[in-house]
Amino acid sequence: MNPKKISFITLALAFAIAAIIYAQRPQPVEVSAYTLVEGEVQSTVANTRVGTIKACRRAYLAPAIGGQVAALHVRESDKVKRGQLLLEVWNQDLKANVTLQKARIEVSRASAEQACQLAGGAEREAARLSKLQKHKQIVSVEQVDKSITGSKSQQAACRAALLAVNVAEAELEVAEASVRKTLILAPFDGAVAEVNAELGEFVTPSPPGIPTLPPIDLLDVSCLTVSAPIDEVDAAKIEAGMTACVSLDAFADKRCSGVVSRVAPYVLEKEKQARTVEVEVTLKDPRDLSELLPGYSADIEVLLAKKDSVLRLPADAILENHRVFLIDDRNVLHERSFQPGLANWSFTEVLSGLKAGDRVVQSVGKDGVVDGANVIVKP
Repeated sequence: MNPKKISFITLALAFAIAAIIYAQRPQPVEVSAYTLVEGEVQSTVANTRVGTIKACRRAYLAPAIGGQVAALHVRESDKVKRGQLLLEVWNQDLKANVTLQKARIEVSRASAEQACQLAGGAEREAARLSKLQKHKQIVSVEQVDKSITGSKSQQAACRAALLAVNVAEAELEVAEASVRKTLILAPFDGAVAEVNAELGEFVTPSPPGIPTLPPIDLLDVSCLTVSAPIDEVDAAKIEAGMTACVSLDAFADKRCSGVVSRVAPYVLEKEKQARTVEVEVTLKDPRDLSELLPGYSADIEVLLAKKDSVLRLPADAILENHRVFLIDDRNVLHERSFQPGLANWSFTEVLSGLKAGDRVVQSVGKDGVVDGANVIVKP
């Protein structure tokens, strides 16, 4: 065969193999990138399970004694003032007893006045007879002694009559207390959440250990708290007075006027669940309280520490063991480790290992994103 022809065939084969290899080369991976700049980084702790918006006070109200509902003075959603009468159980017999005790007090006071007037007269009579005897008037010792004894007896009767008035007044207080047992009064200013009673129905207080539906459920919505469980490991870092943000499923924006108002002094232990500590956050800004209702689900994020201007990385750019994929000037990936500082769900502080202006891959879970890969950075 012609040598020139052989050389031509060999060259053609080489070009073909090179074309195949070039066609089969790894294609650049399209990735999202983040350029390191300084910004705020916060160290926070969040709840492990969903929390709940709660009214600062809530009372399930029932009369102290059972009876038939004689008067119902409120409806659901009514605003009430402290001491306002909400419900009254039939109590005509008890009110009649109050009237009776008031009459007895009047009788006792009249009897006491009579006894004390007689005691005063007897005392003056005894004083006159004693004076006559001293001036050698015709008054026997026996008369004087009898008069003094009678005076002391009348004074004792006066004291007994006055004490009888006190007893009658105490009996009136007992009768009035019995009437109060049939009334439900608002213990604080609030709003009626539920009314579980109707006129003519029979209501009773809950027996010990057997909860029953209360006739009236009263809420104080002048202040609201968010109660949420925090993992026992994280709860040790939280103290009352720390700043916190509240997120709600019903609203898009975070509400960050919260302050930790209570950290429970015990750990909740529930079967098949992590042990948690209940933490309460109170929202201070009235604007943050608008539109909130007790019972909303909510999450809390407690601020432990904050740095205003530090080099930071987004959480979705970080691999395990604090590694990232660094993009060089030729758009080739290089795995790089860094030393982290403060961190939260969004950003992690970079203490060393990276510098401002470095580009790192954010789409770290994408196929083909490995050390040494060529990439195309999305605009």
